[in-house]
Amino acid sequence: MRNRFRRLRGTQAVRDMVAETVVTKKDLVYPMFVIEGDGIKEPIPSMPGVFRYSVDNLDEIMDQVKASGISGVLLFGVPAHKDAVGSEAYNPDGIVQQAIRYIKEKYPEIIVIADICLCEYTDHGHCGVLHGHEILNDETLPLLARMALTCVQAGADMVAPSDMMDGDVEAIRELLDENGYVNTPIMGYSAKYASGYYSPFRDAAGSAPSFGDRKSYQMDIRNGKEGIRELENDVDMGADILMVKPGLAYLDVLKEASLTFDFPIAVYNVSGEYSMVKAAAQNGWIDEKRIVMENMISFKRAGASVIITYHALDVAKWLDE
Repeated sequence: MRNRFRRLRGTQAVRDMVAETVVTKKDLVYPMFVIEGDGIKEPIPSMPGVFRYSVDNLDEIMDQVKASGISGVLLFGVPAHKDAVGSEAYNPDGIVQQAIRYIKEKYPEIIVIADICLCEYTDHGHCGVLHGHEILNDETLPLLARMALTCVQAGADMVAPSDMMDGDVEAIRELLDENGYVNTPIMGYSAKYASGYYSPFRDAAGSAPSFGDRKSYQMDIRNGKEGIRELENDVDMGADILMVKPGLAYLDVLKEASLTFDFPIAVYNVSGEYSMVKAAAQNGWIDEKRIVMENMISFKRAGASVIITYHALDVAKWLDE
């Protein structure tokens, strides 16, 4: 028998030598929730180990981020005031803009990515402005662009529009360029599906829609080829990094994206994926470290070069072991 595949599986040292896929700390981005107020570290019941922080309490988590060696953070704001047009999203002194300034002043080496969307800031929870129950696409674009601009002016290293309005990347690119921010990258939430895996996030960000759902703007879960068209559209509009979201249920789209586009590809290991692992681990049903690391490897093997995950700090710790 000439072909004995087990020859290269006999010891850990040999397995490490021939491993095709490696996860590193620099692949990882940690999503964070920043809330208005003082002295707040508020647990999110549906996401064990994840908290909402007020700006004055950010040092606790940011010290961990810095020590972990991961690349950066993705910021979501939870404002005190919400209205029909999400005005706090593009307030130059809004909660996420405050957090960006604070982090970049104290932790300049950490990449800060600002999520760009109105859903956390609107009183109706949708990602765009409304006419009745219709989510208006083109009328939303200038507001998203203004939010991106105020975040970059506050010091964000990158912006990431998650709204799924047609033309969002182009509108943001044009306004950033007009204001001299031609070198600020955009990470498009390019193929973002209308997924059931987002439920804990909506609890964390207070962004559940007050009526209907987001299926008229987020992608149909049945469509893979359309996801590639969405990715291609973000390339055409000027995105620098492409994304597939969620991760585990869309590894086929992620793999196809990595084979089709010569661009960095991000994947978002979303809240529901995180919470399911945490719940099973707390019940003693799975080995949390083993499952999480297997998931991380699956993302890298499918072609992701950036992994956005609530497990990021744990993964960094496990990589040191």
